[in-house]
Amino acid sequence: MNILGAIEKVPGGIMVIPLLMGATVNTFFPGLLEIGGFTQALFKEGALPVIGAFLFCMGAQIPIRATGPIAEKGFAILIGKLIAGVLVALIAAFLMPSGTLLALSPLAIVAAMTNSNSGMYVALTEQFGNKTDTGAVSVISLNDGPFLTLLVLGAAGLASIPLLTFIGVVAPVLLGFILGNLDENLRRFLAPGQRILIPFFAFPLGAGIDFKTLIEAGLPGVLLGLLTLVVSGGGAMLLLALVHRVRRRPHYRRNIISGACESSTAGAAVATPAVVAAADPAYRAIEATATAQVAGSTVTTAILTPVLALLVYRWQMKRGIDPQQEFEDEPDTSTAPATEPLTRS
Repeated sequence: MNILGAIEKVPGGIMVIPLLMGATVNTFFPGLLEIGGFTQALFKEGALPVIGAFLFCMGAQIPIRATGPIAEKGFAILIGKLIAGVLVALIAAFLMPSGTLLALSPLAIVAAMTNSNSGMYVALTEQFGNKTDTGAVSVISLNDGPFLTLLVLGAAGLASIPLLTFIGVVAPVLLGFILGNLDENLRRFLAPGQRILIPFFAFPLGAGIDFKTLIEAGLPGVLLGLLTLVVSGGGAMLLLALVHRVRRRPHYRRNIISGACESSTAGAAVATPAVVAAADPAYRAIEATATAQVAGSTVTTAILTPVLALLVYRWQMKRGIDPQQEFEDEPDTSTAPATEPLTRS
């Protein structure tokens, strides 16, 4: 049986298939994995530590010469996605008579459109992009959780990103980066972890998703997912393309695949309305509705973001824009030996 081959035929399949399997188990057999021991620790609650290990292995593969492009891409994508989400929320709040857009509240819009699934991002960029695309997650991960939502909504004066949260996001990548550049043998030793660990954090992420929430959210939840995919993903790609043009890069280096891979809503974003309502009681009346809508966006983008990434990748390749060629063309200003480019699965 060629199970792995079948999985790899699905765009982002190494991430999406285990995630959907976890969601299926959680939807139809919600208590199946809650039996304690290694089973519950790995398959139900193990996403965060495994993602941490993945980020460590990924950081070890980033040569010093790639740090500039990583920061540039990361902030371009982060800001592009944020601006798109904020603009849609402002339109709903101030231009729509009901204060909502297609039954979507500004709370649900900001929570879904400014957040992203970092696990899916790294899985897709590992398949369709290069080291700088994948490494940009160290910047993009700043939108994980409710912090940007609180910042945008200005909830009860608590709109700030704690320093420890920032350190907690970047520390595994930074430690891996340091060790990988100090020892080429460690870099090679940790390289397989980038791919092997993906299914092990994808399944427990899926185990936090219930397909029933998509039904509860109804059409507005699906629409929110489409807005996230098209508008916030489009905003990330647009700002990234503008950066390439300002930098006057050659045509073949104008790679925007990372923007397409950022067009999702994270499963963790489902908890954001509750956090915001706890900070500002004014949102309690719409907390349940916003939660269901954000969950609908999470499921919708989990299915469609890999498709968008594949379409953008194929479009780029037809225009002669190869993500691997972009990475190989970066000037090497370090004495550290360059590693082989990531192979596409």
